[in-house]
Amino acid sequence: MEHHINEDDDSLRHDWAQEVKAFEESRGGVKGLVDSGVTRIPKFFIQSPAAAAQQSLLSTSTVNNVNGINDGLLQIPCVDLQGIETDGARRKEAVDEIRRAAETWGFFRITSHGVPISVMDGILEATRRFHEQPKEDKMHLYSADGRQSVRFYTINGTFQENHVASWRDALGFNFPDGVVDSQALPLVCRKEVSEYMKHMIKLRDVLPELLSEALGLSSDHLARIECMESEHLSCLYYPPCPEPNLTLGLLKHSDTTFLTIVVQDDKGGLQVFHQDQWVNVLPVPGALLANIGDLMQLITNDKFKSAEHRVLARCVGSRVSTACFFFPSSSHLFKPYGPIKELLSETNPPLYREVSNMEYTTAYQKNVRHRTSTLALFKL
Repeated sequence: MEHHINEDDDSLRHDWAQEVKAFEESRGGVKGLVDSGVTRIPKFFIQSPAAAAQQSLLSTSTVNNVNGINDGLLQIPCVDLQGIETDGARRKEAVDEIRRAAETWGFFRITSHGVPISVMDGILEATRRFHEQPKEDKMHLYSADGRQSVRFYTINGTFQENHVASWRDALGFNFPDGVVDSQALPLVCRKEVSEYMKHMIKLRDVLPELLSEALGLSSDHLARIECMESEHLSCLYYPPCPEPNLTLGLLKHSDTTFLTIVVQDDKGGLQVFHQDQWVNVLPVPGALLANIGDLMQLITNDKFKSAEHRVLARCVGSRVSTACFFFPSSSHLFKPYGPIKELLSETNPPLYREVSNMEYTTAYQKNVRHRTSTLALFKL
């Protein structure tokens, strides 16, 4: 039967488009909505009834939107890096812990990582300071163009009528090949971002070695394929939401990266999907979070798992976190990546075809809003 679009359909589409247009042109983000006193959230933040019902069923029974309480039965693994450079036995223990965590959870905490607590607190405070400044002081950075080296945004990438936005604002920085030009950073957070990135670049040199060893490869193998030489830093701000049951602070997704490092405040709300349920990732003072990305799962031929995660919306108070995403160097955007040959055998054939970071990211942007797996598109 032929489907005819009636005038009501056209009106709804017009209203949706106008609502999105007005929001983007305000250049104030979600924080701007909150500051304006809204009591109902715009339609493009509202999940479909089916998606909301599914998320409710998949949540652990004791999770709530305000405190992120965990039932205590499942906790993501913690890896202590103390002594790994001088103590062989300690290093082996840490590598084994990383292997188990990467194979089963795709998420793990890191302690004794070398990033001072003052630096971690500093980047979180700077994130809050940027987002809570008057709209007039940050709106000039508001942009939907991901090629910008520094930008403030809410909606990332293409946005269509069947898409849903996350209830959060982001300040994003691109650091191709690990180069940090401090003069290009907003003055309100320049010092803290520059200092934090120094430590992220140091971790970039340490973690590929440990991940390589966890795969049974030489310690420099992942470094040789140049999988972690460019970074993107996202300083994320989750304002309170007047209708937290209708939306999410960050929609369910996996990362396109090889690896992501996160520091979060003490408010809770981050969840990882594990054993067919959502598990709260409770804040631990002084700990960083690491999660495996899609490209790492691809090159390890599914040995390491890229975990889906999300952030709950909250009705009271705001939450901040900062995520550092590790990508190939700018000269390797079109380099094909496939399963590491040393991991393959007759009993473990390649599961994926080769794909470049650019091709994968393009496919991901088309699929993530439909909540379908991008990795599945590249399976042999």
